[in-house]
Amino acid sequence: MVDTLGYRMKFAVIAPSTNTSVQPEYDDMRPRGVTNHFSRIHIPDTKVTDDKTFLEMIENIRSNTMDAVDVAMTMEPGAVIMGMSAETFWDGAEGAERLHKKMVERTGGVPVVMGSTAVDAALKTYGGIKKIGVFTPYTDVGNVNVKKFFEDLGYEVVHLIGLASPSPMLIGHEPKQKLKQTAIAVSEGVDAVVQCGTNLAFAEVAGIAEFWLEKPVIAINTATYWHALRSMGIKDQMEGFGRLLADF
Repeated sequence: MVDTLGYRMKFAVIAPSTNTSVQPEYDDMRPRGVTNHFSRIHIPDTKVTDDKTFLEMIENIRSNTMDAVDVAMTMEPGAVIMGMSAETFWDGAEGAERLHKKMVERTGGVPVVMGSTAVDAALKTYGGIKKIGVFTPYTDVGNVNVKKFFEDLGYEVVHLIGLASPSPMLIGHEPKQKLKQTAIAVSEGVDAVVQCGTNLAFAEVAGIAEFWLEKPVIAINTATYWHALRSMGIKDQMEGFGRLLADF
C-alpha cells in the first residue's frame, strides 16, 4: 500500500520556524501525487545587525536541525529536502559534502537534497555557465561562505550582493520589486544569476526575470525542489518558474 495523497513521493522538508516563503513556493511547484511535509527547526526571530548576530542565528539553526530531522522521519519520507540555505554553503564545497553525509547518516540512508548542490546541478544542466552573479539575504560572513562554495566548484563569482535582512523572519518581507532590482544589479557581464536564501520569495520573480534578462536566473527554492523531483525520478514539467522546471 502507498500513501493516499503522496502516492508518487512523500518529501520531508526541514526548514526554520521563521521561514514563510519556502513552504508556499514548494507547494506551488508540487506535482499531483507528490506531497510536502514540513518539519520546523525551532529558532527565535533574533535581530541580525552584523556578522556576530548572523552567526548566532546560524548556531540556533544548527543546534536544532537534527531534532527536526528526527521528527520528519517518523512519517517515512521517500526523500528529505533541506529547505534552508546558508548552512548548506558553509565552509564551501567540503563543508557541503560533510553536511550531506551527516544528514544521510541521520536519515538512515534516505536521500537528502540540499540547496547548495541543487544550484550547482541546475547550473550544470543549463550548461556553459562559468561566470555568475549572486545575491543573498545574508551579512558578509554568510556571503563569504556562499562565494567560497561556488569558487570551490570552479565558478567565477563576478558580483555578490548581500541584503543583510534584519531578522530571519523579515527575510520573507523583502519585496519582489527589491528582489527584481537586485537581480538586475548582479546580472551585468555574467552567464547566470543565482539567488540564495530560502525565505526570499524569488521563485516567481526568477521565472519572469529569465525572459527580460535573457539568461538563466536560478532561485534556490526552484532549484532545490526541481533537483529533488528529478533525483527521485519525477519528470513532470511546469510553467511559471523558469526554464529549469519547464524544460529540464
